[in-house]
Amino acid sequence: MQPLSQIRREYSQGHLTEESLLSDPYSQFNQWMGDAVEAGLPDPTAMTVASVDDLGQPSQRIVLLKDVIDGGFVFYTNLGSRKAQDLMTNNKVSLHFPWHILERQVHVRGTASLVPRDEVQKYFSSRPISSQLAAWTSKQSQPIDSREALLARFEETKNTFSNKDIPAPEFWGGFKVAPQEIEFWQGGDHRLHDRFVFSRENSADWSVQRLMP
Repeated sequence: MQPLSQIRREYSQGHLTEESLLSDPYSQFNQWMGDAVEAGLPDPTAMTVASVDDLGQPSQRIVLLKDVIDGGFVFYTNLGSRKAQDLMTNNKVSLHFPWHILERQVHVRGTASLVPRDEVQKYFSSRPISSQLAAWTSKQSQPIDSREALLARFEETKNTFSNKDIPAPEFWGGFKVAPQEIEFWQGGDHRLHDRFVFSRENSADWSVQRLMP
């Protein structure tokens, strides 16, 4: 295998300029998300969620973005999971969208709050039946003896809800991340990448600043 230190490539697909940058970060994000979807990227809504526990230990995992509403980025999860427990102890959170094929990244820093239950139920009901059953089956992040044991739990859940509407479990919900910063990164020649960060503190107005790569 080639030495890891020698694996590199140039970034030359384009530039993000002051003139091309949209004035609203949500509009800019939606434009880039649309580009990722149109380009046929696998899992374009996949994002890394970074949280910190009560001992200061950070954790990261990949989840799927489900909506951008009312100034927030929304995802859903088991409320007993590590990420949910972290966020209910320390609501500071970071999101990262890695659209490598387009030589783009978006980084969000902000705070997380729980999505109202009526919105949770609305989204839960839109999921495939198998996904609804899986949410009831899995006590996320908890140990289990084998995959066979997990499948047996899934079959039990199917029998329990046979021919019934499936409600959203109380232990399953969503988080909305309200950003204080949204950074847009576009790869550039010679590692001279384009970076712009939108930020706001206790204000509805965004300020924008170009950063050095």
